[in-house]
Amino acid sequence: MSRYNVRSIALDILLSIEKNQAFSNLLLNKSIEKHEVRGKDAGLLTEIVYGSIQRRDTLDYYLAPFIKNPKKLQSWVRVLLRLSVYQMIYLDRVPDRAIIHEAVEIAKQKGHRGISSMVNGVLRSIQREGVRSFEEIQDPLERVAIETSHPLWLVKRWAEQYGMDRTREICMANLTAPKQTIRVNTARFTVDEVKAQLQEEGIAVEKGEFAPEALEVQKGNAAYTEAFKKGMFTIQDESSMLVAHALNVEENETVLDSCAAPGGKSTHIAELLKGTGKVISLDIHDHKVKLIAEQATRLQLTNIEPTVLDSRKAGDSFGKESFDRILVDAPCSGFGVMRRKPDLKYVKTQKDVEQLSHIQLQILEAVAPLLKSNGILVYSTCTIDQEENSDVVHAFLQKNDQFKEDNTFVDRVPEQLKQNVKHGQIQLLPDQQHSDGFYIACLRKQV
Repeated sequence: MSRYNVRSIALDILLSIEKNQAFSNLLLNKSIEKHEVRGKDAGLLTEIVYGSIQRRDTLDYYLAPFIKNPKKLQSWVRVLLRLSVYQMIYLDRVPDRAIIHEAVEIAKQKGHRGISSMVNGVLRSIQREGVRSFEEIQDPLERVAIETSHPLWLVKRWAEQYGMDRTREICMANLTAPKQTIRVNTARFTVDEVKAQLQEEGIAVEKGEFAPEALEVQKGNAAYTEAFKKGMFTIQDESSMLVAHALNVEENETVLDSCAAPGGKSTHIAELLKGTGKVISLDIHDHKVKLIAEQATRLQLTNIEPTVLDSRKAGDSFGKESFDRILVDAPCSGFGVMRRKPDLKYVKTQKDVEQLSHIQLQILEAVAPLLKSNGILVYSTCTIDQEENSDVVHAFLQKNDQFKEDNTFVDRVPEQLKQNVKHGQIQLLPDQQHSDGFYIACLRKQV
């Protein structure tokens, strides 16, 4: 496939994301299959799409001095300029002349001679003059926002929560490529067996950093292997693997996973139960519950019961003190996984965070009576926003005095993370462990 076609496909994907608020990862995968993009072309397409989204506001800052009438610029032309400038500044494998030539060809095909001439002029000016420095931005908060392409309201918010220096580090970390980690299905295989199988398929892996069942992919993509199809492992970030360990399940226990889709944590709990006991996995959406069932089938786990139910109404379907352990992996803003889902930072708002924190508290309140005395309730999110994390847990504990922070949680956390644990809670930040940003609180119901 020619590079021209790759860039043309990238433009279509980016436009669709902007117009339809489509998720970049889903749209990218569909386009790769539809156009049969393979090998290095698939890598280039992925790099252009993710990079252009990831650095959108920075690219607009670079482009602004070279565009005379920005309001008159059609959206496809702006996106074409963005993806071209992204390649010129951040990719060193392709010469500028090739990038400019292909941008002009795409502009000719999609527009008219005037547009292609303008695209050529803008890109050649940038090639000749270079782009402006961030030092021109006086306000330090705005400078971080533009330099790392994060919305200003979010940068301000994190600066209040974590301080200016740490906020900049978090934002910079969000621009780096995520690593792929896998969780071995220890109910059926050993870590060494999976490692050997993957090596046979040309996938290089090393032992994970935190979880005993984790392997980190060094080369290749483990998702497209026979080992994956055979149910030898699940693709999951290591920070997410800590959640099931926080529950400290024992064989034959009954566990409620109250917000379970797509099933990563449910299947992990089921594996740790070694095929005994039962995991009731709830989700409000039927199509998402099917995803949980598909994962359970692929992994050959028979102790999972996927159920369509709004967890806020769980008390209507289950009796008080029905469960030994409860997990609330709550719906959240996802600010901890921006490396994987860069579109999130442009679509989420402050209002979303406020609404989510109310829902999170409602779910905790609804499932709390279903836990047995001395049972463990784990609350987790893939965000780093304190309003959705420690603030929610604090509000819950104030209303429910039979629950206390479980200080034995620190014993179940890897040695290198113990300093992050405070009052039965841990907040992982994306700049610290090169993992996703993740929050876990471990609470125990008093006898």
